[in-house]
Formats: sequence, structure tokens, C-alpha cells
Amino acid sequence: QVQLVESGGGLAQAGGSVRLSCAASGRTFSGYAVGWFRQAPGKEREFVAAVNWSGGKTYYADSVKGRFTISRDNARNTVDLQMNSLKPEDTAVYYCGAGMGYSRSYHSVSFYNYWGQGTQVTVSS
Repeated sequence: QVQLVESGGGLAQAGGSVRLSCAASGRTFSGYAVGWFRQAPGKEREFVAAVNWSGGKTYYADSVKGRFTISRDNARNTVDLQMNSLKPEDTAVYYCGAGMGYSRSYHSVSFYNYWGQGTQVTVSS
């Protein structure tokens, strides 16, 4: 079992920044890829970014590329998502997930075996 807890959400203005953190406990976290997803009201959960087990490879949705940065610290069992140049359309509940497998599946919700409870990010215009 891996337990995930997101933190750092809140209210930001368009053009501002927010940093989210995903803290893990339980089984060896360093063996898992971690992804950030988001879900806006009435919409499906969508891929935002992912990082492989070592932190050496990162992946981003086109909508956030160049604005968001994912990073991990296996010594601290955390994965952060730095979100800059925020837009109102970034408003959503953000979730982190952990899973094992091939990187071609990192964008898929079904890849992840464990999820946090989510943290709300609201961007005002």
C-alpha cells in the first residue's frame, strides 16, 4: 500500500503561481512513477504531468508544457508540481497518483494504483 496526501492548493490570480506537493507513505515510494491529474466540475480527470521513478524523466500535457514543472525527492518521499503563469482554465481539483509500469501509460488514469484525496486550485481572472 502507498498512501498519498496532496497539499498546497488554494486561490491564485491569473498569471500567478502555486506549488502543490504530494507526500507518500507506506511501501517503497521510489519504485513508483507519479502523475498529477486534475478534474474540473463536470469534466473527466485529465493528465497534467508525470515523473518516472528516479525523477530523471518528466512528461507534460500540452496545455501545461512550459508553465508547470514536476519534480520528486525520493529521500523525502515527495513529488511537487510547480505551476506558473496560471490561467482560469487551470481551476480544478488536483490529484496525485502512483503506479508501476511503462511510461507510455503515464497519461492514463488506469495506470495508477494509488490516489490522494485531491486539493483544490482556483485561479481567478
